[in-house]
Amino acid sequence: MFKLCFFVPDSHLEVVKQAIFDAGAGRIGDYDRCCWQTLGTGQFRPLDGANPHLGQVGEVERVEEWKVELVCEDDRIQSTLMALRKAHPYEEVAYDLWRLIDPDKL
Repeated sequence: MFKLCFFVPDSHLEVVKQAIFDAGAGRIGDYDRCCWQTLGTGQFRPLDGANPHLGQVGEVERVEEWKVELVCEDDRIQSTLMALRKAHPYEEVAYDLWRLIDPDKL
């Protein structure tokens, strides 16, 4: 099992969540479409060669973004990451991925 955390602007929150849920992420026991989301402010500066969805090359951009956290089974992680990259509007998608340990198997 993995834990995936990604950041997405409000304009694409539901579209991206739908894509990764459709890929099989966010399932816990007899529940699906499970996630935690919090609103915050992201910051970045596109460099030369970038093609930013928001902002201008060389200028610092600040944007309200959602941080979305969810779990994903091992056999769904590759399709989930592909869905995330395809549905997300940013050229470079910021995300974290952690492998989770089952405490019953320690």
